[in-house]
Amino acid sequence: MVYFQISPVGFDCGFDKNNCQRYPDFCKECVKEKLQKLGLNLDYNLKFTIIDSEEKRIEMFKDLIWQKFLDVLNIKHILLTAKDSGLLILDYPISGSGVDSGLLTGFIQANITFSESSTTSNGTLNNEESYPFYEFHYEKFNILLKNREFIRICLVLDHKASDSLKNLVTEFLNEYESRYLDKLERFINTRKLEFKDTIEFIIDTFNIKLVFPMTLTHTFLPDTLEAIKKNPIQKAIIDFAKQLLTSKQFFFIINLIDEVQKIVHIDSNIILYEIYQLLEQKYIFPTTIEIAEDKILRFHESEATRLANNELISPIIANDDAINDLKEKAKYMSEEEVKKAITTYIKKAETAEKALILKEALREYEKALFLATGFDFKDEIGRISFLVLELDKRIKEMDLDYAINAAEKAEKRKDYINAINYYKQGLKILKEVQEFNGNESRIKKLKKKIVNLQKHL
Repeated sequence: MVYFQISPVGFDCGFDKNNCQRYPDFCKECVKEKLQKLGLNLDYNLKFTIIDSEEKRIEMFKDLIWQKFLDVLNIKHILLTAKDSGLLILDYPISGSGVDSGLLTGFIQANITFSESSTTSNGTLNNEESYPFYEFHYEKFNILLKNREFIRICLVLDHKASDSLKNLVTEFLNEYESRYLDKLERFINTRKLEFKDTIEFIIDTFNIKLVFPMTLTHTFLPDTLEAIKKNPIQKAIIDFAKQLLTSKQFFFIINLIDEVQKIVHIDSNIILYEIYQLLEQKYIFPTTIEIAEDKILRFHESEATRLANNELISPIIANDDAINDLKEKAKYMSEEEVKKAITTYIKKAETAEKALILKEALREYEKALFLATGFDFKDEIGRISFLVLELDKRIKEMDLDYAINAAEKAEKRKDYINAINYYKQGLKILKEVQEFNGNESRIKKLKKKIVNLQKHL
């Protein structure tokens, strides 16, 4: 049996407090009765808080998100080591703190030895706890340590850890050992296993994506834009994000909060709450500098090869008279004229995107990229390259959706030949974008689908 503890969980009882005779004295008993009918075990660790209005619920959520943000901003480096041997399991730097993990692990081992013998004054230890927290100073940083049965976590922090961060560390250790127990036991015996596949769990637990580089989706449907316009804070967020993206491929939430706050003059936690809503709706989404830079580097390498062979970056405009005219005009254009032309092409592309004429948008972006590459405008090359990559990805996703839907409809009609054909089209698209998107599991599923359908022929 696996036992799950879910915290925090909200529950709407469905009654107006003004019309309920049991409010507020019997709310706890009432809610417990209803939850127990759903099969939930509420005997232990029950924390009960009444949030008697939507406004209070939102305020509580704002404070919760803000504290998560402050906690992750405080973390500079995360180390996981084996508790007994001190061997490094995982080294995950979040910012360029310059911490030498080898020196730090040695410092940790020495301080824990002193703390456990109560002979040092720069560590704290609560002997009443089975797995206490240790807190030290190291260079200019604060160090937070905690052991579990097999592992030790070390957080390198700018400031002392908050209570919420300490609670999160405790929850993380419990779940990490539970999730990866077999792997940890094998590591202790062999000392040869990799734990990089557990980084995603660390990222999710400590909300590290909140400090990742961010970018905007290119898919703002008309209804979405109308909803954002009705929310002046969200509109300001999107507008400033677009401004930040004109000079760089990414922006950071902390910078976005600063820019918006200069104009709207409201509390940072309110701005972050609205940013979080846009993150949840995937209008703002996180990436990593390494992934995005790798995309752009690969794009530049591919572009250089194509230009050297007098090829264009996509077959869409390979025989376009407009591009041939542009190639001739570019020979006599000044830098100022080129920059104006690039701006014009980008605006045309954005207009086409909004109208969902995606291949036309790609054509205009590629014209702009052709000019930027020819005149070696590095900032424009990087920015437009990223736009082209994202739009190309979006076109492929739409083509993939169409192929899968068509395949499923054909399969229901028992038209197995067409179903296989459409699944193969989808498989081809997935393989094309596998390098950046990690579609291995989807590829396997489609291959299995095709094999099963071929049995009917």
